Amino acid sequence: MIVVFGSVNIDIEMRVGRLPRPGETLLSGDYLMTPGGKGANQALAAARAGDQVRLIGMVGNDNFGTFALDLLNEQGVDVSGVGEAEDEHTGCATIWVDDSGENSIVVGAGANLRARADQVPDALLTDKTLLMMQMEVTPAENWTLVKRAKARGARIILNVAPAGMVPDEVLRSVDFLVVNELEGQTVAAEVGLDVEQATRVPRALASRYGLTCILTLGGAGLLCFGPEGGWSVPGLPISPVDTTAAGDAFVGNLAVALDNGVAIDEALRWASVGAGLSCTREGAQSAMPHGDEIRAQLDKLPASRKLA
Repeated sequence: MIVVFGSVNIDIEMRVGRLPRPGETLLSGDYLMTPGGKGANQALAAARAGDQVRLIGMVGNDNFGTFALDLLNEQGVDVSGVGEAEDEHTGCATIWVDDSGENSIVVGAGANLRARADQVPDALLTDKTLLMMQMEVTPAENWTLVKRAKARGARIILNVAPAGMVPDEVLRSVDFLVVNELEGQTVAAEVGLDVEQATRVPRALASRYGLTCILTLGGAGLLCFGPEGGWSVPGLPISPVDTTAAGDAFVGNLAVALDNGVAIDEALRWASVGAGLSCTREGAQSAMPHGDEIRAQLDKLPASRKLA
């Protein structure tokens, strides 16, 4: 079973020819309003891939809160652990996407900062649980939950997104750390690792902490180092439309593969295809592929490379 402790947002996305410069106003023909938030996105990605998923978080007492949970409910995500903060707005992200599919995002955290680790009951934290976490809730609540989950035998995936400091003791407790280049260098710098090139971060963190570190590289794929070895996995050859939720699609699908006992090298390939497919559609949750779609595209992913 996958348990997700994380954010629930509404995304307001606008298409622009290019991203605006400081002080510049651009006009967009229209906008797309969809459910989002890294926690909710990853939960939906995992559910669409076919796993049992429970989401824990907070929304506000507003129409956005209802809208944010509708698609999750429809897709079978258990949202009974999502609370409602009466004096906060539901989180909201504004997203600009340019013609190449690249994006810039600003998130108003709102009720997400009211999510508490004690919303996750001990009964959900067992050796059969895979716990997914991100960085859009109060960090101290994440670290409290990591300690409890580790003590009870759950496996833990931490996606350091957006970039932030992760305490040394947390890095010693998580099983899988997923970062992009900026996030990886931020984590490494905060714990005193002198790593000039982002591509050296996974090996350095894996060596020091005994975890599996996965560095996502956008269309170039990913690098992974951990106790079971190292791999370079390519990205799915696609023409991107919108990369907004590619990272969330990757993490959600990685969790599904690992929860179902798939070896890490094959789990990385499954997740890479899931992330690639999400880039071929607009939006965040609306772009998440189903398991049969991923399965049908696996043979189109170029071969992985084992790293020494």
